[in-house]
Amino acid sequence: MSDSFDLGEPPQPVKTPDAPAYRVLARKYRPQTFSELIGQDAMVQTLGNAIKRDRLAHAFLMTGVRGVGKTSTARLIAKALNCIGPDGEGGPTIDPCGVCEPCRAIAEGRHIDVIEMDAASHTGVDDVREIIDASRYSAVTARFKIYIIDEVHMLSKNAFNALLKTLEEPPPHVKFLFATTEVNKVPVTVLSRCQRFDLRRISAEQLARHFAWVSTEEGVVADPEALMLIARAAEGSARDGLSILDQAIAHAGLEGGGVTADAVRQMLGLSDRGAVRDLLTLILAGDGAGALASMRRQYDYGVDPLSVLRSLLETVHGITLTKVGTPADAAQPMEERAAREEWAASLGFPALHRLWQLFLKGHDEVAKAALPIEAAEMALLRAIYASTLPDPGELARQIASGATLAATPTAPPPPTPPSGEAPPWNAGATTKAPEPVATGPILPPTFEALVDLLDESGGLAIAARLRHGARVVSYSPPEFVLSGSRPVSADTLAELNTLLKSVTRTAWKVSIVDAPGAPTLREAQDAADAAVRQAILESPIMKAAVAAFPDAQLESWPGQRSNA
Repeated sequence: MSDSFDLGEPPQPVKTPDAPAYRVLARKYRPQTFSELIGQDAMVQTLGNAIKRDRLAHAFLMTGVRGVGKTSTARLIAKALNCIGPDGEGGPTIDPCGVCEPCRAIAEGRHIDVIEMDAASHTGVDDVREIIDASRYSAVTARFKIYIIDEVHMLSKNAFNALLKTLEEPPPHVKFLFATTEVNKVPVTVLSRCQRFDLRRISAEQLARHFAWVSTEEGVVADPEALMLIARAAEGSARDGLSILDQAIAHAGLEGGGVTADAVRQMLGLSDRGAVRDLLTLILAGDGAGALASMRRQYDYGVDPLSVLRSLLETVHGITLTKVGTPADAAQPMEERAAREEWAASLGFPALHRLWQLFLKGHDEVAKAALPIEAAEMALLRAIYASTLPDPGELARQIASGATLAATPTAPPPPTPPSGEAPPWNAGATTKAPEPVATGPILPPTFEALVDLLDESGGLAIAARLRHGARVVSYSPPEFVLSGSRPVSADTLAELNTLLKSVTRTAWKVSIVDAPGAPTLREAQDAADAAVRQAILESPIMKAAVAAFPDAQLESWPGQRSNA
């Protein structure tokens, strides 16, 4: 019997075909031609004209926010300059073929004459010295030797200084392409040697159309509203938006439901538009308890309080745009559009501006608060109870007309809403603000009273011009005559007539004659102050004080009016 055992052939590993590595959408759909570069038409046109006329700069600087195509543009320029066409006989072109060896090698990042360097990891002068030394030699196979330096602002001061001479007078076969997100950190000496292109943020509409095309290419069904949410969250960056879309597709799973708006909101922690509309309705109705409960529900669902305040700001901004007649967004849901139109019809501009300021202040407080949800609730309550504040313009009109600003002692107090809530925004004027006594024209008895009324009603510039430069010949409301000794421009008269009609609720007749006129209000005030001052100086007490303290001076006195 043999001591050896025949174990047979060792098992062979099972060979499986190599699955292609997955490429994220931001890399898979990187622009390969200038026609695929979205949102940068002006730059493409400039480069195209420069190539056609053979007026190519020796250095280009691309700047802009992240993800707008700075590095992609640099590679496209490298392709455009080195493309030889499918037949190998072509020259520089704004439409590189993409099939010749230089185009394919540059796209795959393996061309020997197109050198890419990350300045964030090569910041020193030694790295730049290598570029300077290598730039003296001609290109190996390409038409131009091209250096692409990404995040060029990260180079050190010494590295920039070492590059200056070569950058100003490079060899004719060398082109420099710089990309940066912080152009303010690039020395002016470098900027002056480059042709600069500011790549713009890509609009949300363009991004949404691009994402719709990408979704179709990927065989994914995506709601237009979901794509618009992704586009807005990208903040003008195509790369950021594609990364979010990649995440949304993965979030949708394998059920085949596609990318929906609700799923995107949940994924990004955005506030639901319907919930925001309900919350704003509760705020405008003065329902504090309901508003706080709605806020807590969204917080429990995982929505960031800062996102809720941001959504409220976007809604108020949208209502204001609707009120001034801005066309509605085509991608906006019908429910959102109808709600904004209804609010725009019922809310005035003062209320909308006040809401904007209150929500903006609340947003800043929540961003800095140690207790974000508590700060958000306090911001909502402040917006609700602001409905009881009187309108400043109405207050000024009531003061000018002699209206009583406070209730008389015998008047019964206003009824208290249920649960101690504040009255709604559209009912605040009827429940809290005093009713104006006069509804007809407001005719101040003197010219000074008229100027004060204009000042209190917001016409500060017109009031200042009248107070300092107007000499009144006669005043009989609603008409007054000014002296022509100090000319008044036609624009000022037109603006004055418009303001008078708005503030006093009647049309005025303002004319100018060639007559001396009375002193201006400022001159009269200065004369009155001078008379009072002289009277004080002539008083026995003041004379005794000056005798005791010869260096004493009279600076101010009770009742003195401001010189402003």
